[in-house]
Amino acid sequence: MTENSAIYSTMVRSGKTTYFVDVREAKNGNKYLAISESQISGDEKKRSTVRVFGSTMTQFRQAIEEAVSAAEQ
Repeated sequence: MTENSAIYSTMVRSGKTTYFVDVREAKNGNKYLAISESQISGDEKKRSTVRVFGSTMTQFRQAIEEAVSAAEQ
């Protein structure tokens, strides 16, 4: 699997910011979650990525679900 290919990929656009949520496979065969944010500000384009590996994905999902629930109250 090449570095740029994803097992799963989706994106969410919000104004000048785009979020990419990808499932990728590391060289050792382990899958991980990559969440990237791409922003355009004038002529500058910035991108940052958070990678979540292994069993931490379940904890990460729970934390996101709890945060969304708190934000919706």
